[in-house]
Amino acid sequence: MRSKHRPKQSACPLCQRSTALTFHHLIPRKLHRRNFFAKHFNREQLNQGIFICRTCHNAVHRFYDEMTLGKKLNSLEALLADPLLSQHFAWVGKQRVHSDH
Repeated sequence: MRSKHRPKQSACPLCQRSTALTFHHLIPRKLHRRNFFAKHFNREQLNQGIFICRTCHNAVHRFYDEMTLGKKLNSLEALLADPLLSQHFAWVGKQRVHSDH
């Protein structure tokens, strides 16, 4: 499990841009108490996540609902292999990084 301590700035594993990152739960927290997830995953697995940039994070949640994310897109490899998301990540990777401050 990756630590939830956010690196100040690093390359997003989805779009490869060097920018500030946010923690993305691979299984959305809203699902952790649902029977399917409680039966099939332990606490450590439920709390696993990756650090990704805000632009990619927003896209992941905009394109897919929590149940799809939790059951089908619950790994970095699955996110990268998804055709819709990979196309978006490629586009984001070509965009300039804007400073929030």
